[in-house]
Amino acid sequence: MDYSSEIRPVSMDEFLAQVITMKMEGWRLAQICAVRVDDGYEMSYSFCKNYRMVTLRLVVATDEIVPSITEIYSCAFIQENEASELFGVRIENLNMDYHRKLYRIDKETPFKEKG
Repeated sequence: MDYSSEIRPVSMDEFLAQVITMKMEGWRLAQICAVRVDDGYEMSYSFCKNYRMVTLRLVVATDEIVPSITEIYSCAFIQENEASELFGVRIENLNMDYHRKLYRIDKETPFKEKG
């Protein structure tokens, strides 16, 4: 069996095409992770198939809009809402948008500021 893990940096221009390719090739979305970096966010979209993992790594500016992948992977809505609410990632066209009401938190976008 092939137990491999790969991180693929992707640009915004190729992001949605890569996600569609993953779906068409039978990869399942495992997780979406947002991390605050100096000038924005590092978004990691991890996909699994037959004991293999591929992570699409998208780096975006703080004010840059990230297209939602919920039209491709409907299960992404929870993790995209989380990235939006906790980190302030601007995600566009999110199906099932909780409008920053997913969590009961005292501070708006608590992880937006880099610590």
